[in-house]
This record gives sequence, C-alpha cells and structure tokens, in this order.
Amino acid sequence: MPFFRLDDGDLRPDESMDFNPEDVPRAIAAFGGEMVTKGTEVAMHAHTKDELVLARRGIVRLEAGRNMWIVPPRCAVWIPGHVAHGVSVAGDVEVYCLFVEPNAAPALPRQCCTLTISPLLERLLVHASHMPALYDVDGPDGRIAAVLLDQLSLAPVEELRFPMPADSRLRRIASAMMAAPSDRATIEDWGRRMAVAPRTLTRTLQRETGMSFGRWRQQLHILIALQRLDQGASVQAVALDLGYEGASAFVTMFRKALGKPPARYLAERRVLAH
Repeated sequence: MPFFRLDDGDLRPDESMDFNPEDVPRAIAAFGGEMVTKGTEVAMHAHTKDELVLARRGIVRLEAGRNMWIVPPRCAVWIPGHVAHGVSVAGDVEVYCLFVEPNAAPALPRQCCTLTISPLLERLLVHASHMPALYDVDGPDGRIAAVLLDQLSLAPVEELRFPMPADSRLRRIASAMMAAPSDRATIEDWGRRMAVAPRTLTRTLQRETGMSFGRWRQQLHILIALQRLDQGASVQAVALDLGYEGASAFVTMFRKALGKPPARYLAERRVLAH
C-alpha cells in the first residue's frame, strides 16, 4: 500500500497510482501522505468501508455528521462506513488513512469518535501503509493486520470534538472562530455583526449542540490548544493566540474543563499512550 508525496490542492492519491482502498479485498487497506500546504480540502464524501484518520504532523480538521474534529495529539478520528465527511489540512502535514472492512472490527463504535492511538498502534498503521495492497493474509503482513485490528479495538474513546451546528448562521460563527481563535467576541457581538437577536443564536446553539456559547467556544479552544502545545508551543504563546490576557487565565480555563493544567494533562496522556 502506498505512501504519497501529495500535491498541494489534492489530498487524495494520484489516480495514476491505481490504488483505491475501497477495491482492496482485504480486512485493511492503508495509505499515508505528506504535503506542505496553506490549506487543502476534500469535499464531503463517504466510503463503504470504515476509516481511521491519523495526523502525525500538521493541522488536520475533519467534519462528519454534526461535529468537527481538529485531530489532537496521539489521537485519530474513527469514521464508520457510509458516514459523509470532509477533510481539510494545513501546514507541513503527514497523515495516514486506514480503511477497515466493517465486519473486521465489530467492537469499534458505529458513530464517529476520537480514539487514543498508542505508539504501537501508530507504528502498525505506518507499517500498513507500506504493505502490499494484496498482502498475504497467512504471512507476516497478514499477522500484522490482525494485531493492528486487535489494538484498534482496544483504543480508548476520547470526548474531543467540536459540535458543528446545522444552522447556517452558527456555522459562519464556527468558521470565523476557527480562522481567528483570538477573537473574543461575545454572542451579543455576533448578534450585532449578523443582525440577529443574540437570544435567537443562543437558543439555536443550545438546541443543536447542547452547549452555551461560552462552552462551545471553549471546546474549540481546548482542541486548538492541545494540538499546538503538543507541537511545542509554550502555554503563554497558546494563551495569547487564543485571546487570553495571559497564561494564568488560560490555565484556569483548561483546568476547569479537563481537570488538570495543560502540562500535567499532556504528560499523563503520553504515559497512558505508552
């Protein structure tokens, strides 16, 4: 199975490579790719097979159903078959996609979710992207595929998602917050900007996501922060990029949301992943 140097502007493997994971008659099919891009998108689409999207580098965002995932460190997004989803990437990106026959991993969730990826599972997935598409199911690669599926079935589910409303006005707000996370505009500010009663936006957001505006924005900030902190950014830099006056206010928000400060949270996740 191939590893691609992808072109800026197209996340999908080059058709000339003659590889379509949907057509591979095996329990798993995988490919990896890397690219440097200011921003590339794949429009909403669906597969018959289940899919796992793992980002080792760069910013990868995935929308499926009514949720947005900013793929966090040591995590991947699980997408059951026939679920429409779109993907966008930016930066210096290294991404892996694993396709799984639906009956090959029956223990995995039947809804989109974030899974914690152990170092072993990550290495197995990278290896799978270099295996022959028609690997020998009774040979070493077949045994690796079986271990990969076993490890994938054991991957813990994480509640790390950003609910994406169906309401077009709220989706515009969500896009604006992702583009400029330091913007501290309140729901009243957004109401004025869009000539919509803030109460209407609040009620619609609560109905569609179950969250207040403050909690909704906080969830986005947590996902962005986890990614940037894992890439080596300082707490102070992340706090300022997210519009906080300083590190102290950001750490307080993070602790209230996840139960511990950023450094401890990431350190414990690294230990758990190993």
